[in-house]
Amino acid sequence: MTSTFLIVGGGQAGAQAVDTLRREGFAGRLVLIGEEPELPYQRPPLSKKYLSGELAADRLPFRHRAFYEEHRVELLLGVRAERLDPAARTLLLANGDRLRYDRLLLCLGATARRLDCRGARLGGVHYLRGIADAGAIRADLKPDARVVIIGGGYVGLETAATCRHMGCDVTVLEMSDRVMNRVAAPAVSAFFEAEHRSRGIRIVCGARVVGLEGDGRVGRVLCADGTSHPAHLLIVGVGAAAAAGLAQEAGLACDNGIVVDEYCRTSDEAIYAAGDCTNHPSPHYGRRVRLESVDNAFEQAKTAALNMLGRGVVHDRVPWFWSDQYDLKLLIIGLSQDHDRLILRGDPAERSFSVCHLRGRELLALEAVNHSKDYMAARKVIGERIPLDPDKLRDASIPLKEAV
Repeated sequence: MTSTFLIVGGGQAGAQAVDTLRREGFAGRLVLIGEEPELPYQRPPLSKKYLSGELAADRLPFRHRAFYEEHRVELLLGVRAERLDPAARTLLLANGDRLRYDRLLLCLGATARRLDCRGARLGGVHYLRGIADAGAIRADLKPDARVVIIGGGYVGLETAATCRHMGCDVTVLEMSDRVMNRVAAPAVSAFFEAEHRSRGIRIVCGARVVGLEGDGRVGRVLCADGTSHPAHLLIVGVGAAAAAGLAQEAGLACDNGIVVDEYCRTSDEAIYAAGDCTNHPSPHYGRRVRLESVDNAFEQAKTAALNMLGRGVVHDRVPWFWSDQYDLKLLIIGLSQDHDRLILRGDPAERSFSVCHLRGRELLALEAVNHSKDYMAARKVIGERIPLDPDKLRDASIPLKEAV
């Protein structure tokens, strides 16, 4: 009897799962369900070249429709998965269709955290998660427009750089005491803040937004300290939450995401999950994590697809992340929690340096700004847990791979 595999979610994870299943010989019925009407597409360019208009929409999809037709992938796009019944192994769609499955993969991603303050529903308030969001922002962007961005993380700063490149007046409001507070070392935060300021972007840290004012459309952003910032449009980038509602309502174990084991399997043996929506174990770091990254979505979906085929593959990758801002490329490898010292390699003034996060002599993570050699060496060092000599590590003239 022919097996039916359903994949819910048309992002990086869903697209990779389709590719892996067919490459690995799955010949059964394969259905990809996506809430957005578009073919699965890349999301990193949304805050950069797609937002600026330098990249056309037809360059975003991972694959064109012919690929899915050739590989006999049924596309159900623009339809929401409404209810999951694990006992009956059925999935109810918003259009009334009910699909039965033998294996199900949830690639639900994450949803943008929303403002909860007075005026949050005014016109001109934007979030950036999908292609429709980017299109709406682009339609609002005009040269000299006053753009206020709430949130100084990756998305906020990438969007700020793009808006400034397009000739807008840009202000970034960050609630913590520095930009990229959750994801970067203080030296990296200070470097990027200085770079943005040098290009005319105003960055205000310690800013807590308490309300928006405007006549039907946002015109001013109010902060707790009594200051206000004029705005023609507002872009909110204050993080995201795992899209786990479908799984939670079906009774699957959830805790800051859909709980999966090392094989990407949920608490139901026929259901797997991958990508931003999962809370999964990291054997390398010895704890559970939820990661929002293209790399994790790609690798975890690949592993999940293999395990749907019964391969018994453990998902154990050292994660990596990146951010492009202006001509700067930030590459991060590893997870920095539990470090007990930071070592700076190189001089930020030269716009090429690295920050090492160590626990004892073990390198847990590395942040490299325009320094791909350190990043590439760190992949091996972290993955193989090669002990390093901190004194050698401080000497940027010594290649990182030789600082043992």
